[in-house]
Amino acid sequence: MAMIKSSRTENKSAARHTKTIARSAPSPRPPSPIAQALPATALGKISSSLRPMLAARLYGPRNLRVERVPHPGKPGPGNVLLRVTATGICGSDLHTFADARIGDTVLKSPHVLGHEFAGVVEAVGASVEDLRAGARVAVDPAHPCHHCDLCQSGHPNLCRRLHFCGLYPDDGSLREFMIVPARTCFPVPDSLDDETAAMLEPLGVALHATDLAKIRVGDRVAVLGAGPIGLLLIQTAKLAGAAEIFVRDPLPWRLALAMRFGAKPLPVRAEVDVAIEAAWGGAAIEQAMDLARPGGRVVLVGIPSEDRCTFQHSPARRKGLTIVFSRRMKHMHPRAIQLVASGKADVRSLVTHRFPLRDTAEAFALNAGYKDRVVKVIVTP
Repeated sequence: MAMIKSSRTENKSAARHTKTIARSAPSPRPPSPIAQALPATALGKISSSLRPMLAARLYGPRNLRVERVPHPGKPGPGNVLLRVTATGICGSDLHTFADARIGDTVLKSPHVLGHEFAGVVEAVGASVEDLRAGARVAVDPAHPCHHCDLCQSGHPNLCRRLHFCGLYPDDGSLREFMIVPARTCFPVPDSLDDETAAMLEPLGVALHATDLAKIRVGDRVAVLGAGPIGLLLIQTAKLAGAAEIFVRDPLPWRLALAMRFGAKPLPVRAEVDVAIEAAWGGAAIEQAMDLARPGGRVVLVGIPSEDRCTFQHSPARRKGLTIVFSRRMKHMHPRAIQLVASGKADVRSLVTHRFPLRDTAEAFALNAGYKDRVVKVIVTP
């Protein structure tokens, strides 16, 4: 019979751009130790000696404004003050930008997006021993509680009290400075520039989904969707030993890049060992079910705009498919750093457009409209 699993092993003026819960009912989620509601802050009174900073705040559907807001202040114990150097625009950011919601999470006040990011440590709080001012870091945007049953059993991505940068109500990285827990920061080597460091987060998402797929050497794999996550999944599936990787995407320039990474166009009739959906759900979910062989695996990575997942039950049941939902990632930054630093994974080729923070609204409009052969947009200060 078909087996559906929820992921337990889990889981986005240069005015012109440049191309190139315990087991019982969980207790209420406490405020994030670093959450900042602008202009008020959970860290207490902001020092008047710190200058205001720029932040891109979403007020409603497609209503993104770059404003001056208070500086977050000094970091508390266990935290660091980060100067953000690069933020990637993720598909999940585009969902929120378009609808002022993602899934069942709805914006109720102005909000800062951004969770694929890197920065430089400006100051460290008490008890931080492994980081110093000046350190260049990539940042895991997830802030699990580290105490609930799921955290304790090794699944912080499924934390019952999880906070996440850029997911309402926790502000993200599309601002000049922010405070983050020191334990979420991973120093990067000099060989990785700021853009590359920001791209480690989506690579981690692809690695996590690949782990869930349990790809074996010689497997045939289909990736539905050749956006940034899909393009990274092609690379990680190949690294996992896939013999053939097929891809489907409606945008020809993304298909061309997928071919560069070794994928083949999906034929009209095909059967694969593993089908991975990375296309915002919808029809791609049923396509994945159709492609998977009897006894095969289907991994769902995309987030449907309509917050619904549907497919015909009988074929999936008769095939005995294993269907896995992938949620974000966990413990992936060290692996991602190693893969990129060694040249085994290419994240830079995905970056096609760059915008300064003050032009964030323009960056989102271009990306949401799939204009100018866009693949990945990076926003910098």
